[in-house]
This record gives sequence, structure tokens and C-alpha cells, in this order.
Amino acid sequence: MSTYGLLAGAIACEVVATLSLRAADGFSKLVPSVIVVIGYASAFALLGFALQRGLDVGVGYAIWSAVGTTVVALLGVLLFREALSLMAIAGIALIVGGVVLVELGHRNQESAAEHSEPTAAIVVDER
Repeated sequence: MSTYGLLAGAIACEVVATLSLRAADGFSKLVPSVIVVIGYASAFALLGFALQRGLDVGVGYAIWSAVGTTVVALLGVLLFREALSLMAIAGIALIVGGVVLVELGHRNQESAAEHSEPTAAIVVDER
């Protein structure tokens, strides 16, 4: 599975776990409570595997949190009839915009590193 496939799986597990929190009713209902625990454990495991494969933690966490926040907010509206104010919608847009900036900054940094010449290190022996 690709790094971004693992990240997508982590996001999906986190979204399911977060939505199950509502159904768990303060962990008083067994099945939704088990889904919460398994969902979050799976989300962290998959995110860990994505990081192990080289995903930068800042980029991965930014994507994970922004997509998760957006999807949970939208599904909250659809599944639970929750309302989103204009301020909440603007906040979600700012989160998504921030992730785009993080990703663009990361790509610019990688591009600059690929095109720079290696530098020599000076080692001082203080014997």
C-alpha cells in the first residue's frame, strides 16, 4: 500500500471512530464504544506506518487533521442534522487552506534541496 493510501486509511478510521463517539453516548453503549477504540487505534497505527515509509510528520498530520475535520463536520450535518455556521465553514476553509500551504512549502523545500549542490563539512579534531 502506498504512503498516501495508508494516510487515507488512517483518516477513514479516525472519521469512523469520531462519528462513533456520538453513538457511544459517553461510552455507555458497547458496540459503538468498541468501534471508537478500534478506530482510533487503527488510525494511529496506519499513520505510524505512513510515517515509517517516509511521510513527513508535519505534512501527514496536517492532511490528516484537515481532511478528518472537514469530513466529520460534513457528515455531522448529513447524519446528525448538526448545523454549520458561516464562521465554522470559514474556519474549515482556513484549515484546508493552511494544509495546502504546508504541502506547497514542503514541496518547495524538497525541490530546492534536489537542485542545490552538496556542501562539504568541516570536521575539527580537538585532540
